Amino acid sequence: MAEFDVLKNDLLLRTARGERVERPPIWVMRQAGRYLPEYHQAKGNNDFFACCRSPEIASTLTLQPIDRYDGLIDAAIIFSDILVIPQAMGMTVEMLDKKGPHFPDPLKSPTDGQYEQVMDRKVDVAQELDYVYKAITMTRHKLKGRVPLYGFCGAPWTLLCYMVEGGGSKLFVQVKTWIYKYPNKSKKLLQKIAELCVEYLALQVKAGAQIVQVFDSWAAELSPASFKEFALPYLRHISEHLPQRLQELRLESVPMVVFAKGAWYALDDLCDSGYQVVGLDWLQDPAEAVRIANGRVVLQGNADPGVLYGDKEAITTVVQNMVEGFAGGKQGWIANLGHGVTPFVNPDNLKFFFKEIHRCTAAENRPSTKV
Repeated sequence: MAEFDVLKNDLLLRTARGERVERPPIWVMRQAGRYLPEYHQAKGNNDFFACCRSPEIASTLTLQPIDRYDGLIDAAIIFSDILVIPQAMGMTVEMLDKKGPHFPDPLKSPTDGQYEQVMDRKVDVAQELDYVYKAITMTRHKLKGRVPLYGFCGAPWTLLCYMVEGGGSKLFVQVKTWIYKYPNKSKKLLQKIAELCVEYLALQVKAGAQIVQVFDSWAAELSPASFKEFALPYLRHISEHLPQRLQELRLESVPMVVFAKGAWYALDDLCDSGYQVVGLDWLQDPAEAVRIANGRVVLQGNADPGVLYGDKEAITTVVQNMVEGFAGGKQGWIANLGHGVTPFVNPDNLKFFFKEIHRCTAAENRPSTKV
């Protein structure tokens, strides 16, 4: 494992371990991305996945929000994508302009030939995703200990959705067909994905990731019962086996975060799923989430990303409500949005969001007046 500079700002890692802190740490999902003008300059004419596959470009993009919001945010997250695992499994994934990810040849049924190929393929994530690990190591060196670095992967359920739907969906007809018509075949594929996620995250930690997050972006498409059958067991597989794999690699365990977007009904289960941090989307009331969690985990979230299209007064109101809901955030809270930064957001509005969190959590007595 490479030698890195001593971490100067360990606020987020201390919070993730459940320690009482001087203020809540702050970062946001998709903080590196297309809403930043400098992103487009660094990206140039490269397509999205070409940027992911270039350690230099991915590292540069990761650092852009750290530089722009210097002193305001407490973590970086490596620039990559959850769909690199399906790519490593042999599937073609393209990023289409104004449409998003696209699989030209998605899995159609367990008898389509491709399913067996995917299941039989021995995936060497060390080799196939080497560019991610190089980007992580390069980024750790460039950070020089300023803030910790998140690694991440997509959750098995969400990756299955993309692999059979062929991209994003409104109705999720294909994946619902799979789980209700071919449940056993679906579970075998989910298990294979979960095992790949463990190895992928372990190698990210070996490369320098100091905390990891599992994104279950399509969790809301499952009923509570279906979530317990097709999502939760595979999330738990990751949380149970990643520490074991790190121990085998003689690496220290790192905090693990699970973010199951839209699965508000599963918060209680997620608090007992083996992750130290549970991410919340903006559909959950902070105070109610705190009550349900009852100190079992650290919570991360959960402002509505849409507030960044509003004015400063709206941002202030959302921040104050969030800070109040998380009881000031001196323990058990990582401030974040309830999903990633969306396109066309004014970077200055995000900067104001960060500043307001600092302001509202700076004093022991939280201000109640708007600015």
